[in-house]
Amino acid sequence: MAMEEPWGGLSWRNTFTALRWPNYRLWFLGQLISLLGTWMQSTAQGYLAFELTRSPGFLGTVAFATGVPSWIFMLYAGVIADRVSRRKMLIVAQLGMMAVSVVLAVLAFTGLIRAWHLVGLGFALGVANAFDAPARQAIVSDLVDHEDLGNAIALNSIMFNTATALGPAVGGLVYAWIGPGWCFAINALSFLGVLVALLLMRLPPHRAVQLRASALADLRQGLRYVARDRTILALVVIVAVVTVFGMSYVALLPAWAVKILHGDARTNGLLQSARGVGALGCALIIASLGRFRFKGRLLTLGTFLLPVSLLLFAVVRSVPLALLCLVGVGAALILCFTLANTLVQTLADDDLRGRVMGVYSFTFFGFLPVGGLYAGAMAEQLGEPWTVALGAALVFAAAATLRLAYPRLRRIE
Repeated sequence: MAMEEPWGGLSWRNTFTALRWPNYRLWFLGQLISLLGTWMQSTAQGYLAFELTRSPGFLGTVAFATGVPSWIFMLYAGVIADRVSRRKMLIVAQLGMMAVSVVLAVLAFTGLIRAWHLVGLGFALGVANAFDAPARQAIVSDLVDHEDLGNAIALNSIMFNTATALGPAVGGLVYAWIGPGWCFAINALSFLGVLVALLLMRLPPHRAVQLRASALADLRQGLRYVARDRTILALVVIVAVVTVFGMSYVALLPAWAVKILHGDARTNGLLQSARGVGALGCALIIASLGRFRFKGRLLTLGTFLLPVSLLLFAVVRSVPLALLCLVGVGAALILCFTLANTLVQTLADDDLRGRVMGVYSFTFFGFLPVGGLYAGAMAEQLGEPWTVALGAALVFAAAATLRLAYPRLRRIE
């Protein structure tokens, strides 16, 4: 069969292998419904923040407020994910995020919403996400056989980027048509998808790992494990650099749509969706490769493709060309994040998986607001195009440095 070939030949049969597991089918469908709403809300919230303030710097502030809880809680949440039922942990976190969406919808419908509300509710959303992310990453290994873990993570990317491709475009249209309140309300309802899926899953009883005297001791054990494994550490460094300098452009897209491309909320939605289209196409290709053995090479390719695509995006001034560049950006990001995630989960010890994925999630969600704050501050001084170009140059420099300092990364299977 094609899925057994060591080089991972392209095969449609390989693409959806993980869906043969009933629990993963429930997870895939529930998450897809929820993520469509999430992207509608994210797009509406970003454009509303710019409408209220007309400041690209404030966009970075909202992104920073949303991400600060990751610094405070996420590593500890990784410890909890090894101690308690990940399903219960996810249900509580999803209910918290639903509550934030309900409050946003009420404020928008009543006309009471102000810029500071977006900062405060962004922080509350970040708290829920800090506990959701490590459990969400780690639970995948409970839903499929170990051999299908890589495919399941690729399908997670397909699910995420299907939502990224569709949600922002729909959100932009709904925002322009009937206002942001409906985007927030639809997102609140969409959480029912993942909550129902989690309740319907048939999972074995939770098996707590052998724990040390305190959560802090368990956390130190997880951090030492990541620090001593050079491959996992290199993957975490890649995620950190790409998150801060390669993803920071996302915070600027509402301003970019208006100031650079002279568009409106619909233009913002299209820009957000374009990267989702590229990411979705790339995720489908990765999934169709099956159990392929050149993940390190594809990951390295992504670290160089990303800065090139970002630099092109920084210089074009037409909407069609900008959308095309963002398709390339989305494809490169999925190469970086999906393959880094797959390799970290594959290499991590089972008893430390929650803590390792807590470190991984912290690296992404913790550094994402730093990138947003950096982008907003730099855009106020240099303008949006120069900010994106500078980020591209820094990603390229980091990719070249890592390629020379740790050549073994390319050979990882």
